[in-house]
This record gives sequence, structure tokens and C-alpha cells, in this order.
Amino acid sequence: MLDLVKKYNIPTPRYTSYPTVPYWENNLNEESWKIKIKQAFKLFNKDGISIYIHLPFCESLCTYCACNTRITVNHAVETKYIQALLKEWKLYLNEFEGKPLIKELHLGGGTPTFFSPENLKYLISSLLANAELAEEFDFSFEGHPDNTSFEHLKTLFELGFKRLSLGIQDFDIKVQSAINRFQKFETVENLIHTARGIGYTSINLDIIYGLPFQTEMSIFDTFSKVKLLMPDRIAFYSYAHVPWLKPGQRKYSELDLPADEDKKKLYKIGMEILNDAGYKDIGFDHFALPNDALYIASESKTLHRNFMGYTTNKTKMLIGLGCSSISDLWDAFGQNIKTVEEYQDSVNAGKFAISKGHILNTEDLTIRQHILNLMCLQQTNIDNYFYEAEERLSELFDDKLIEIIDESILVNNTGKLFLRNICLAYDLRYWKKVPQKAVFSSSS
Repeated sequence: MLDLVKKYNIPTPRYTSYPTVPYWENNLNEESWKIKIKQAFKLFNKDGISIYIHLPFCESLCTYCACNTRITVNHAVETKYIQALLKEWKLYLNEFEGKPLIKELHLGGGTPTFFSPENLKYLISSLLANAELAEEFDFSFEGHPDNTSFEHLKTLFELGFKRLSLGIQDFDIKVQSAINRFQKFETVENLIHTARGIGYTSINLDIIYGLPFQTEMSIFDTFSKVKLLMPDRIAFYSYAHVPWLKPGQRKYSELDLPADEDKKKLYKIGMEILNDAGYKDIGFDHFALPNDALYIASESKTLHRNFMGYTTNKTKMLIGLGCSSISDLWDAFGQNIKTVEEYQDSVNAGKFAISKGHILNTEDLTIRQHILNLMCLQQTNIDNYFYEAEERLSELFDDKLIEIIDESILVNNTGKLFLRNICLAYDLRYWKKVPQKAVFSSSS
């Protein structure tokens, strides 16, 4: 197994979209975006839409983080940003022909709990005032263990939030010092206990392997503590070292990172503990307990994947609000301006803040469906695109990661570890223009 991990440890996209962002053609403008919004709303609102809200502010920089963030201790920024978010939402409402039916809403960042409970209540209640909720809606948010208060938990729960995600990464103090992300086990334990007492039904923890100064002992200790907490879901994924994109990662060097062979051992230790604790492998670094909705969706073949990652809500329209957020209208993508001030200036001027985008052609839509099938169902049908990818898939067949059964490609249990590599074989835009410099993080 370690030989396979080493062999397939190459830079690959994470496939939260197809085409991936570096291959977008930027072939839309303000008017074409409005047209696409109207078309998508007519087609998909009846089944419910998803909303992602990017709240970029953090009080300190986590050096491992590759997200779009703004570091500040000035909480006066909250009000102006919330006003801009609501103005952007109004721009979308102006294009909708009717009330949006919200099925899924997620607060990401940054640190959403940087915002006060009162401001989050104002934001969410204002957004929902002009919308309807699906019968089974799903609201979730990301919280930092050191600043997520009882009032945050209580206020958001009363607004309909039932799922909480905490970025733990590692409990070892040396690792925490290197990545500038501090939280004690007791703090996390108390927070989870409080959330469950309030009524939260799903807790997710993010754990990263491959961080600076991680050892077999530290990852074993981290997972031993995680096992005591028994979160409903766990995202256990490889550290993406992209210092050319995120200069904060230059706080440490490649020499401080576990060597490839050591990194694989860290993953193996985590996997063994998860298996022993009863977690099920969803695929692509995600694990869930058997009674969690994510595993149930995986087993019932209703799992979906979008810019927020794996989700149980199979929506085809995702509206991204806030700087750097990405919207998905199924046959069109649009990403907002990344800087806070420029984003705010754009929406305050009554303009969509889209900085780049892509209108999908017929080939894009077909490949997109194949990649979604592989990511969510671990299988896809054989058609003409299979024969275009056949040479690239041949090695995966030889290594017994995929097989053909009843005119379909099936990913086996071992192959789940290499979903990014399998999807890469289908990525025609990538193979038509292979990057000549570092663009994507390594797959493991």
C-alpha cells in the first residue's frame, strides 16, 4: 500500500468543481452572469438551493491555512462586511423570479465565530427574511474552539444550525506552535459537550497529516483524544504545502515537514484508529459514523460534492456570498473578488463582485458528471470519454484500484484512497494543457 501511495503522490486538483479554477476560460460578464442566474433559478429552485457565506476575518494567522483570510483584531469590520453581504444577496434576489427555497447554508472562513453572536443573528435572519426553507434544511458553520462561545452555539442553533465543524488539525503543542493554531483538548471537549447538550446533531473535526513536526507519537496521541470525543464526522486530509500561494507557510521549511515515507505512516496510524473506532470511509479523506447522514447518503448513492466539499444535499445551484466565494449555477461558475475592500466596493456600487468565471460547454458538463460519479458513487458509466481516458486509466487498472463491471468503472476500497488520481485521468482540460509550474497540492 505504501508503494502505491508513493507512486500516486503527485499534484492533483481536489475536484470540488470541473473544470477546476485554473482552467476557467473567464468567458462571462455581468450580463451573462445575470442570465445564468435567472436560468438556474427557474430550473433548480424547486429542489432547493445551497448558500455558502465566506466570513474571512481571523484574529491570528494559522500558517498552514490555504483559505482566503484577513487578519485583524478590529471587530468594527463586522458591520460593514455584513452590510455588503446583504447587498450582494439583494443583487441575487433581484434576478430571482420568486422566493428562493434554501436547502443548505454554510458559514465558512476565515473564522465565522470571529463575528459576534448578535451580528451573526442579524446576518442570518436578514438573509432568511426573503426566502423559504426546505422541509429538511441543513445549516452548518465552522468554529474555532478558542472563540466559539455558548452564545454562539445557542444563537445559531435557534436560527436552525444543527451541525458544527471544528478545525483541530493536531493536539500536539509543538505542531500547534508551528502552525499557530492553539486549542487545548479540554477546550474542545467542553465545546462539543456543550453543543450536544444544546441539540447539535452532527459534529465534524478536521485533522491534518503531514504538518510540520508531526510524528507517529503525536498523531497517535491526537487520534486517541479524538476517539474519546467521537465526533460524528472526521475529515482527515493531507497538508497542502503551497507557499507560493500562501506565504505564511514559509514560517517553516520543507525540512520541518515529515518525509514522504513518514507521512504515509502518519496516515496509516490515523486510519487504523478510525477503523477500530467504527468510522466508515466515505472516500477522499472523509469518514463518518454509521448513523451519520453523510454515511447514509454514501450508502444510498445520494452523496453530492460541491465547493463546500461532500454534502448530503444534492442541489444544483450554489450561491456563494462574500469575498472569494464561488457560485455554481451548474453550467456556469463565478468567483468573487478576493480582497475585502474591493468586494465591498463592488456590491456597494450595485454590481456583482464576480472576478472570474466559466460557462461550461457540453463536454465540460459530461466530464463534470463523470467526476462527480467517481467522487460520490465510486463508479461511472463507460462512454466515449472512457476511451479518451483509457490509456491514463490503464495503470490504475493494473494496480487494481479500479475495475469494469456491467459497463461501468468501479472504484474498489483501495482505490478510494486515490480518487483524485482516478478523476485526473478524466480531466481533459488538464491533459490538454498540463501545468508547467506548481498549481495543485500533492494528492497525499
